[in-house]
Amino acid sequence: MTCQKSFEDIENARILAALAHPARLRIVRQLSCLDASCCKDIVAGLDLAQSTVSQHLKILVEAGLVRYRQSGQSSHYSIDPAAFAHVAMLVNKMAELCCPPQKIIPPQPQVWRENMLED
Repeated sequence: MTCQKSFEDIENARILAALAHPARLRIVRQLSCLDASCCKDIVAGLDLAQSTVSQHLKILVEAGLVRYRQSGQSSHYSIDPAAFAHVAMLVNKMAELCCPPQKIIPPQPQVWRENMLED
């Protein structure tokens, strides 16, 4: 990642935006504990309407973070580990760009004064 604008910026922004909602983060957390889950099971674990959960799942699927598989009458969803590895790499690269190790000043140990210890 460099300071220059990249064609990947739009795609990366879309992926990060998909994670920028509390309900979607809860769905991701729930799915991360399972191999696959149908929509009704995801709804049962949240205090949201089925239509709301379906909309959030659609956004996560479109961003490539969640896999979707139709199985008869059921829709099964699962986390895409490679997509989350990409997110981790992206955030790590942004952190390195913004805060390279040479710019980070380690915290100084707190100095206790004698009068503070006497209280």
